[in-house]
Amino acid sequence: MILQKIKKNKGFVILFVVTLSSILLAIALGAANIALKEIKFGTSAKDTNNAFFAADSGAELALFNDKTLGYYPIGTTNFVVSGLGSSGLSCANVSVVKDDTTSPPSIITTVVSKGYNIGDAACLSSNPDRIEREIIVSY
Repeated sequence: MILQKIKKNKGFVILFVVTLSSILLAIALGAANIALKEIKFGTSAKDTNNAFFAADSGAELALFNDKTLGYYPIGTTNFVVSGLGSSGLSCANVSVVKDDTTSPPSIITTVVSKGYNIGDAACLSSNPDRIEREIIVSY
């Protein structure tokens, strides 16, 4: 009689162990997924800062050159600033447009600086994690 009762409970114990281990595995995978997302978000925030400050540096360089040296002629001038950011991999593509076709005659200058967290000396990259930030200054 006791032997028959033990045999009936064997299947239940296996079912209970499998269910319990499945629940523990689901909890562990959920926690690992959250941790991975937090790590990726932290890296993304750093890359975003690098891209923004690269754009800011490019705009500041253009403003400095134009205000102190009168560096840019009427029309469009493009240049690249590389070696920026905390790791030296960031860069900026800068476009300076001087327009003298306004009425009354005055010169409108627009600086568009696009900063990237990753880029070579020509500010090019095919990295899928590349982040772009843009700053536009007009005066």
